[in-house]
Amino acid sequence: MPLLQSWVILGLLSAIFAALVAVLAKVGLQEVDATLATTLRSIVMVVALVAASAASDRFSLLGGVSGGAWATIALSGLAGAASWVCYFRAIQVGSASPVAALDRLSIVFVVALAGLFLGEDLGPTRLLGAGLIAAGAWLVAR
Repeated sequence: MPLLQSWVILGLLSAIFAALVAVLAKVGLQEVDATLATTLRSIVMVVALVAASAASDRFSLLGGVSGGAWATIALSGLAGAASWVCYFRAIQVGSASPVAALDRLSIVFVVALAGLFLGEDLGPTRLLGAGLIAAGAWLVAR
């Protein structure tokens, strides 16, 4: 087994990029409305993702996507858009560190929702970890 599995490396990279989102957004939002900034960010993301999908021939997989998958992906997109609008507005009016800390409470919500709807383990270790994340978010956001 490799020292670090690919999902761990990708998860850590995701965290680094998320940190850059908060810092860069705080700087960029000094002169731009939060909703407009979220829209512009989304356009940049669409262009980058379409280019990546085209370059890796991922569009050839479209025919295999079921109606149910389309629906849940669409709902995920709507949830993501709502999250980004709220996040960018919060970053615009608040400080980056506390807003990012509160945003990371999504981990606690994922643990609860994954336990309820996906049947994932809600054992004492996972609940303790979620509790520590909640406590950490509270401490940073104070």
